[in-house]
Amino acid sequence: MLTFLDSHCECNEGWLEPLLERVVEDRTRVVSPIIDVLNMDNFHYAGASANLRGGFDWNLVFKWDYMTMAEIDKRRSNPIAPIRTPMIAGGLFLVEKKRFEEIGKYDISMNVWGGENLEISFRVWQCHGSLEIIPCSRVGHVFRRQHPYTFPGGSGMVFARNTRRAAEVWMDDYKSFYFAAVPSSKHVAYGDIRSRLLLREKLKCRPFEWYLQNVYPQLKIPTKVASKHGSIHQNDQCIDTLGHFEDGTIGLFTCHHSGGNQEWELTKDYLVKHSGWCLTLTAASSHYPVILKICDSSEEKQHWWLDGSLLHHKHHNFCLDSWQHHKHGLTVDQCDKSSDTQRWHFTLTAAT
Repeated sequence: MLTFLDSHCECNEGWLEPLLERVVEDRTRVVSPIIDVLNMDNFHYAGASANLRGGFDWNLVFKWDYMTMAEIDKRRSNPIAPIRTPMIAGGLFLVEKKRFEEIGKYDISMNVWGGENLEISFRVWQCHGSLEIIPCSRVGHVFRRQHPYTFPGGSGMVFARNTRRAAEVWMDDYKSFYFAAVPSSKHVAYGDIRSRLLLREKLKCRPFEWYLQNVYPQLKIPTKVASKHGSIHQNDQCIDTLGHFEDGTIGLFTCHHSGGNQEWELTKDYLVKHSGWCLTLTAASSHYPVILKICDSSEEKQHWWLDGSLLHHKHHNFCLDSWQHHKHGLTVDQCDKSSDTQRWHFTLTAAT
């Protein structure tokens, strides 16, 4: 057996046996513990929820997905049952050694860090295996504020290269949604992938469509009404979700040109989207914040249009404004084409 653990981990009691049991029962399984949180300042150990599984958005950034209430209720009768997961976090997992070799180990042409969990998750599922999170196994992990190593060309470029490799090998025609979400990725060199494509052919791996239908049906496939994708910025500051989701405010952050929290989609039905979340007016009044809500094309509060350099609400004479973003995030104010805090530049490309 091979066990991969980041160096900055603390294993809880009895963490290994539940992982071993599942792989001994079925050698095609790759299993991961629940990843608890170790405070990086004082190493305080805090348990994480067992109602999560790994996932991603079309920008190919890993995220944790909460189970639905129906799924949580179903698990109450057996809360220690393994959790099928579309994606693993990557730094903590166990796999049978021979099986790991059979399916191609790691992609050694990926650089430094980032995207390797995405690639190995696609490969395990598509090549006739499975991924599980095992609730009886818990390992603490220090989530660091910054990496202790350098990235040639910057972390954004390395991550883009690695994820582009994964997309080219495993996502088939669905990679177009990745390119639409992160247009800059189309111009990133990703190296020679011929050996990985031959591996996929040799193992008779399934198409990505099978993965979406059978492993991750919760991932919404983008609609075809998308008109433009990219960043929205003032000088070197880009509109950023700041890691927020439902009801969260948005703000400005230094542009990094790597997509992620700064990637936006302007649709033909007047939505400004980030994944499944849309810019939403909270009130038709000056200085009220704009927040993220689940997208609904029938919701008038989510309708915006480009008025030159203004992002203008479709039903009110209010425009997106950054004048108090340090305190309250982005807000709206009466539209004023002479206002620098309402003047936005759009690094957007038409969807293909």
